[in-house]
Formats: sequence, structure tokens, C-alpha cells
Amino acid sequence: MLIVPVKEGENIERALKRYKKKFDKTGVMRELRARKEFIKPSVIDRQDNIKAAYKQRLNSAEL
Repeated sequence: MLIVPVKEGENIERALKRYKKKFDKTGVMRELRARKEFIKPSVIDRQDNIKAAYKQRLNSAEL
């Protein structure tokens, strides 16, 4: 459970913004979306390999 203390005289929008930032850092929504459907481990590995190759190409292009 997230708790965001609201300071005296603080704008409610600012407190809501801090709450949203904290909520994003927890990663709850990412996990819920990932659990929505099952993805085979081999597919996850393949996606990770594709991402790694892409990052490597970007890094080599910068040099």
C-alpha cells in the first residue's frame, strides 16, 4: 500500500503527481499486463536476444 503524506498547504495535484510517480516505480501495472497472457520462455529469450542485438548495433554505430 502506497502512502503519500500531503504537506501543509501543498497542492493536491502535486501530491497526486508524487503518488503516480511512486506507483510507476513499483511496477504493478507492468506485472499485471505481463500476467494477462502467458508467453513461452523461448519467446521471451528470443525477444531478449533481439533487444540485445539492437542495442549492440546502436552502440557500435555511435563509435
